[in-house]
Amino acid sequence: MPHMLILGLGYTASRLADRLRADGWHITATRRSPDATALAFDDEPAVRAAIASTTHILSSVPPETEVDPVLVRYGPAIAAAPARWIGYLSSTGVYGDTRGAWVDEGGPVGTGRRAARADAELAWGALRDNVHRFRLPGIYGPGRSALDRVRAGKAHRIDLPDQIFSRVHVDDIIAGIIASFDGPPGVYNLADDLPCAQNRVIEAACDLLGLPHPPLLSLEQAALSPMARAFYAENRRVANGRAKRLLGWSPRYPTYAQGLAACALTDI
Repeated sequence: MPHMLILGLGYTASRLADRLRADGWHITATRRSPDATALAFDDEPAVRAAIASTTHILSSVPPETEVDPVLVRYGPAIAAAPARWIGYLSSTGVYGDTRGAWVDEGGPVGTGRRAARADAELAWGALRDNVHRFRLPGIYGPGRSALDRVRAGKAHRIDLPDQIFSRVHVDDIIAGIIASFDGPPGVYNLADDLPCAQNRVIEAACDLLGLPHPPLLSLEQAALSPMARAFYAENRRVANGRAKRLLGWSPRYPTYAQGLAACALTDI
């Protein structure tokens, strides 16, 4: 039976775990606050035993204070593990600002606000030769989409007409990870086919819900948090051709329109 260790059982990793369990996999997972579904991240005997016995290992843990806590605590054990597949969930934020230009896996990294993420990703790549690194843009899906922000009255339209972002439905990430089990290691962008302004996504969500579009605001008027404001400091289109060519992957939801429509059905 295939057995995956998931380090960091967050939104995306939890949906992956559910999918693999349904396919007959055994899943061991960690999170900071252990519960019935996950070990404590710092339960070293149990985690090291899992590292030594699983067939697949995935980390979705982001850097903390400029270092990767998984590599600090468990890096040598993972490097020596018998697992035939290793995966790391990274971010397209490693590319920084491309001023709206397309960027693929060959683009420079480490120049933007995700410098620590870029360093962590490079360290995972150097750990061993079978590591799959997935660069992910804005992740959305059931319970975590523009529909939820619109319903909560927290959606904004910002007057930045040339600002372009990429995004990906969580189930397309899962499909990409699973496709990589039989694919070559390396770096893969998993993004949909239609980078666009965030305003278009918000407007589509409002239309699906039959609600008015929020007013168009400047960044100053929107009074965004520093983290949300930083989101608008970078502008890029993320190319997904490598995953299509080498993994045989293609997004089930190639645009936000299909993805939001699926979320709306799931939320009913």
